[in-house]
Amino acid sequence: MPMITMDTIYYILGIIVAFVAVRVALDKQHPNRLGSSMFWGIFSVTFLFGNMIPPFYIGCLVLLMVLIAAFNKVTKSNEQEAPDAERAANAERLHNKVFFPAILIPLFTIVGTLLLGKVKFGKVFLVDPAKVTLIALALGALIAFFAAMTITRAKWSVPVQEGSRLLQAVGWAVILPQMLAALGGIFAKSGVGKVVAGLVGEVLPTQYAFVAVLAYCLGMMVFTIVMGNAFAAFAVITGGIGLPLIVQMHGGNPAIMAALGMFAGYCGTLLTPMAANFNIVPAMLLELKDKNAVIKAQWPIAVGVFVINMMLMYVLVYRF
Repeated sequence: MPMITMDTIYYILGIIVAFVAVRVALDKQHPNRLGSSMFWGIFSVTFLFGNMIPPFYIGCLVLLMVLIAAFNKVTKSNEQEAPDAERAANAERLHNKVFFPAILIPLFTIVGTLLLGKVKFGKVFLVDPAKVTLIALALGALIAFFAAMTITRAKWSVPVQEGSRLLQAVGWAVILPQMLAALGGIFAKSGVGKVVAGLVGEVLPTQYAFVAVLAYCLGMMVFTIVMGNAFAAFAVITGGIGLPLIVQMHGGNPAIMAALGMFAGYCGTLLTPMAANFNIVPAMLLELKDKNAVIKAQWPIAVGVFVINMMLMYVLVYRF
């Protein structure tokens, strides 16, 4: 049994979310204290006790969270940010030092992925080798947190308060990536890829190599728009279109296909409100009147990049 597993990370996340639930429950000025505290409390329970509670009951808890959010009972508190003068003074004092903790996260993720899986004490691994990248990412975030505290010399109450305010500002959208990823796994297990492959084969002349690339890239983009997650789309569309048509029928390079296929999916990410963490959350944090303003600003770039990406795949996938 490794010393650090994904359960360790889930426990830390559960504690953080539990702090938010408690703060909301104690905030008598909160506009939706009961609903919001229930939402964050249930969310923390799924992290802290998810491996102990039967899946059916976890599903019921998730549905309860959806109902609370659907009735617009998950809102942010009336806590105010630090005064403008204080923030300006901190910015002047810190300058570009504030970016250093953020850079630590990807750096440690890369180093940790390469090294942590090999560290062990006797027969016990330091981290779970099967999940080393995710654990390295989480540890990188913790290291960045302590680095930020050291650089800013902030009080320990500040990350609790600001973290709570940020999570509440994001609101229900914080659970959307997890739910969409789970939905993608369900689609893949249920054989949706085979159905998609059959439909594409009937509608399009896939005996032409370019049409196979077009079908795959469009499938990745459209399915990502629906799912809000390119990783969820990848399992379905690559298994249903990419492998049987580009690789097996036309002899394409699977590595090139997969890499550029993900880029096609990312183009879909720029076009959908389902990718809430990319497109809706920034609008919420910036308090924009138009919640789709981010999508409207980036759709021309998304379409242009998609066309270039598709042409690159057609040029490269059959020649290398």
